[in-house]
Amino acid sequence: MLSAVTRNLGCSLRTYGIRSFSDINSRFEAAQAKLNTFTEDPGNAAKLKIYGLFKQANVGPCNIPKPGGFNFVAKAKYDAWKGLGDMTQDEAKEAYIAFVAELAGPEEEAAPAAAEAAAPGEVAGLEVTKEDGVLTICLNRPEKFNALTWEMYTGIADSLNLVAEDSTVRVAVLTGKGKWYCAGNDLSNFTKNMPAGGPKEMAENGRKVLKHFCDSMIKFPKPLIAAVNGPAIGIPVTTLGLCDLVYCTDNATFKTPFVSLGQSPEGCSSYVFPRTFGFAKASEMLLTERQITAQEACDGGLVTRVFAEDRFSDEVNKVVKHMASLPPQSMRISKGLIRHEHTQKLLEVNERECEVLSERWLSDECMTAIMNFLNRKKK
Repeated sequence: MLSAVTRNLGCSLRTYGIRSFSDINSRFEAAQAKLNTFTEDPGNAAKLKIYGLFKQANVGPCNIPKPGGFNFVAKAKYDAWKGLGDMTQDEAKEAYIAFVAELAGPEEEAAPAAAEAAAPGEVAGLEVTKEDGVLTICLNRPEKFNALTWEMYTGIADSLNLVAEDSTVRVAVLTGKGKWYCAGNDLSNFTKNMPAGGPKEMAENGRKVLKHFCDSMIKFPKPLIAAVNGPAIGIPVTTLGLCDLVYCTDNATFKTPFVSLGQSPEGCSSYVFPRTFGFAKASEMLLTERQITAQEACDGGLVTRVFAEDRFSDEVNKVVKHMASLPPQSMRISKGLIRHEHTQKLLEVNERECEVLSERWLSDECMTAIMNFLNRKKK
């Protein structure tokens, strides 16, 4: 009797063990398949967590040496895996399954929006319209504070170049959607889709994109207006000096945090800012990273006028509408005269700044600073 009970109990235990093993693996595989269906980028922190859990689930605790040199992507992956410590493989699988399920919530809610993805020729994150003689380029990533992807840089440059000789466009306007004008460079530009040539190729590609972007603003022959609808950080600040008119809300702020990210000035700010603010004030912005207010930017000559937030759109629209009604050739010739003495110099400065910046991107100092920044965002 006892032996029969023991046999039955043993069989039950063995069956339970097989089912548990099979169940966790099937759910783990289902979670991986689910992840591959996501249409929204979950962000760098989430992707690093997924990577670490996946490696822990399949291999166990981290068993590779810490990457050295300037391979900051490998360092980030190493930290994500190493940080899981002695978590068992089954625990990692359960954590992976739970995290994918958590991500699937907002992803599934966003599914209807996927049907409205950018059509061929359009760029995700940009809303470009042409109406009544005005080209409007709106940064449309409010959930990311309108941070710029490489594709957005290229899309803006191509849009400006396309209408440079279009007689139906007399004025171009840059603005942002939501509460922010632009939070600058999306740092995921440096951590996702690493090209086959590694960081060196990434830095060279970035140099070309940035040069193309700034060159398009420098060479644009018609009035270029920045409608700064909120805070701006980095390149949307430095390139204001390449615009002809800059209007901002009274709650706009301006900051250029290049040094803390191990980088260097761009957007021709190393040339334009000292000539706008004076060397002392320019150095304070570019070296100490002091954030300035809308009124300070206006007093310093970077901003044309400041409007109350509730009147901003109406006031800017009045100016834009008026300019679009003026004789276009007179406008173009006048801008050419104003900019003539500086155009070639700006192109030279832009080329040099882009070269230096691509070198900075490959430096240990820059890569460490970017990783520290991304790690702080994860917490």
